[in-house]
Amino acid sequence: MNSANSQAPATATTTASMRPPAHSSHRLPAVGTPYLLAAGDGQDLWFLGNLVTWKATGEQTHGRLTIAEFVHPAGFAPPLHRHLHEDEIFYILSGAAEFRCKGEQLPAAAGDFVLLPAGEPHTFLVGNREPLHALQITTPSGFEHFAAAAGRPATERRLPDPARLDQPALGHAATLHGMQILGPPPHH
Repeated sequence: MNSANSQAPATATTTASMRPPAHSSHRLPAVGTPYLLAAGDGQDLWFLGNLVTWKATGEQTHGRLTIAEFVHPAGFAPPLHRHLHEDEIFYILSGAAEFRCKGEQLPAAAGDFVLLPAGEPHTFLVGNREPLHALQITTPSGFEHFAAAAGRPATERRLPDPARLDQPALGHAATLHGMQILGPPPHH
């Protein structure tokens, strides 16, 4: 066996270990580990009627940021809330929503970027025609702990079945994770 043949399996194993299985409950790689997530890869979570796929959490970024791919159903709106520690950023991949913060109404569609500063009450309202597909970035990290406390692991990669919002449980999770729920979601 020559050295090229003996190294090929090790290289394949290393590459495979850097790519977590899609839709798994496995954790993302540890801090300092380079990795690639293909489209659809990452840890999936059902949270407030949305599908969340974690791309990077504080565990991978030394607590600097969290990146999640969100699919929000048409017509979705979160309660009016504020993050006490994190700036919340959205990069819209498809769909449209109106973001509301500091008395501003910020209509956003594919390709738009929205920054919602830490400490400022905000919400958004997804259009009625199609789901909103967006990257959500929070900095510093921490949002993932709130979402995990208020959500549940997704059993398949799709929007969850509609369910009634448990306001007391959501408020409790928010309080534990540096957020405040301030009011009901907006309506169309």
